[in-house]
Amino acid sequence: MKSAELLLDAFGRIQEAVHEAVEGLSVDELAVRVDPDANSIGWLVWHLTRVTDDHLADAFDTGQAWTGEDWSGRFGLPFPDGDVGFGHDSAQVAAVRADAGLLLGYHDAVHARVLDQVGSVTAAGLDRVVDTRWTPHVTLGPRLISLVAEGNQHAGQAAYIRGIVERRRTS
Repeated sequence: MKSAELLLDAFGRIQEAVHEAVEGLSVDELAVRVDPDANSIGWLVWHLTRVTDDHLADAFDTGQAWTGEDWSGRFGLPFPDGDVGFGHDSAQVAAVRADAGLLLGYHDAVHARVLDQVGSVTAAGLDRVVDTRWTPHVTLGPRLISLVAEGNQHAGQAAYIRGIVERRRTS
């Protein structure tokens, strides 16, 4: 298996988990928070998608889907276009309200960019420096692995919250 195939498989699993966590839920269900300061499914999916969009655009020197395909305008969130959710407080988390179609549409648009950009990565390309703000500098390989790790973590959190939402429906 080539490096690109392995990475695409990992990102594909995130996409599947995101769809499983989101499909069929209402806007209110996507906004459920298990306590007043917890993240919601909607926020988690928006955030993991924003981070992937932002970091891929930076690593591959392309524009983001968020602004280039006007997902920012469609979501209409009260954040600057560069905001990806790091450090959001409770009120900012609560501000992320979107329906399943919008969340999945943005996620799938970013996933299409993953397929295009990551699909051409070679083993040698994984050593290319993509971020000089850190010491040591960050190369493409660890950057992509961090996106996979964060995506899996947040998709899992969203799935956990979905389970709570579904149990509340039957109580």
